[in-house]
Amino acid sequence: MAVHLHLPRLSAAPLTAGGRVPAVHRVGAIAVAVVLIAFGALGFADGLAYFSTEGEPVVGLSSNGLLSTISVVTAAVLIAAALRGPRIASTVMLVVGALFLLSALANLAVLDTGLNLLAFRLTNVFFSLGAGLVLLLLGAYGRVSGNLPPDSPYARAHDDGAPADPAADHPSTPAEFAAERAMREAEIAVVQHTATPGQRRRVAAMAQVRGRAERRRVWMSFDAGQPV
Repeated sequence: MAVHLHLPRLSAAPLTAGGRVPAVHRVGAIAVAVVLIAFGALGFADGLAYFSTEGEPVVGLSSNGLLSTISVVTAAVLIAAALRGPRIASTVMLVVGALFLLSALANLAVLDTGLNLLAFRLTNVFFSLGAGLVLLLLGAYGRVSGNLPPDSPYARAHDDGAPADPAADHPSTPAEFAAERAMREAEIAVVQHTATPGQRRRVAAMAQVRGRAERRRVWMSFDAGQPV
């Protein structure tokens, strides 16, 4: 008798789902990670000395065992961030990109000295600068700008396309001030389980909208003939 096992399927959202900006963050992080893994793996394959300050040539760069390990660990962090989500990938790329730039400057200062623990050469400095700038650009894409793309999850567009007016949220007429007081009383009553059915209906309706002015508008719409 055949036995059929029904195993749950693992479903993951495609890396490119959600629009162009999330795709750039996730795919960009993985693309840079692949380059770093290749560099680190080639260093391990050559059996480089771990703490050699002289280093050995690897695809035009200089490397040792420590630099190979750091490259692979950094790649793993980027891949993990991309799998977690575009927002995390963006943040990690910004941080790692800044660290690449700092590494380039720090290692430039110790070239040809006993403190050159990562066996850097001038080509490594240029690569670190370039990789850092690429990571910063990818991480900042669609996130750090005065004019964000429409599909950016960091955009805060308003329904009418106009800037929000904070003053519009505040009551300005006696009726609106009275509505604000009644709203607060109803919300407190709901929390304390002493609300009337009318108060519960109004508070439930207000929960469907965002913004103080919208909540007040919903509350006042009941005043047309539906007492609390």
